[in-house]
Amino acid sequence: MTNIKTIAIAVSTIFLMTACNNNKSSFDASGSFEAEETIISSEASGTIKQFNIEEGQTLKAGETIGYIDSTQLYLKKKQLETQIKALLSKKPNISVQLSALQSQLATAEKEKIRITNLVKGDAATTKQLDDINANIEVIKKQIDAQKSSLEISSEGIGKDATPLYVQIEQLNDQLAKCNIINPTNGTVLSKYAKQNEMASTGKALYKIADLSTIILRAYITGNQLPQVKLNQKVKVNTDDGKGGFKETEGTIIWISDKAEFTPKTIQTKDERANMVYAIKVKVVNDRSYKIGMYGEIKFQ
Repeated sequence: MTNIKTIAIAVSTIFLMTACNNNKSSFDASGSFEAEETIISSEASGTIKQFNIEEGQTLKAGETIGYIDSTQLYLKKKQLETQIKALLSKKPNISVQLSALQSQLATAEKEKIRITNLVKGDAATTKQLDDINANIEVIKKQIDAQKSSLEISSEGIGKDATPLYVQIEQLNDQLAKCNIINPTNGTVLSKYAKQNEMASTGKALYKIADLSTIILRAYITGNQLPQVKLNQKVKVNTDDGKGGFKETEGTIIWISDKAEFTPKTIQTKDERANMVYAIKVKVVNDRSYKIGMYGEIKFQ
């Protein structure tokens, strides 16, 4: 009986020792998962006419998800286009307005040829030839002067239209911003606006994050700092919901250079430490990791 009792006590002791060892911390640091969140804001003011997103919806970059009323901007653009058309209609038609002088010049050139032939035949005097040459020079100068005046007038009207063109470009930019276009791939985390609500420039519309990768923000003690470095691979454990752990690999992408007080919700390997350093571990997400989920890391 004594031997049986001794064996029973030994077995119980081994069991208790094993249980105690299993209860010891088997991780180097712990923390919670977070994502790089982006808040998308309105770039225009007006009534939201369409806004087709829901929380949890996956969006692609460049996807149009709604638009803001742009009627007034469109009407202002049409008004500017009409003003430009009216202004440019005042531009002189240089070729038409010079046609009369061009006709006079052509007639004078023909007359010059005729008189030149008469002078050769002693049927006309050289004075007549000199007179027609002088007349031709006068007509040419008149053409040059009127052409210069018409070009200056035309250029001035063109310059007057330039600010209107710039205003149209500004309106085109504002009209484009009335379209609500998702800028990045991700999942909608929060929706802050609804269809038919008023939007203003800078008003938050929704929050999105790319959950294909997720970040575990964990905390380590100063004694652990020499053990970690950027791009280091670590093991990441999370609760698998069945009483066990799911293990995957992560990469350290950031190490804080400043110590901070241990967050109340965070456990560290050295529970007596008052100051800890934050690190970020990047993990490929198979859709099982959620924002706020608890995770533990083990240095490899």
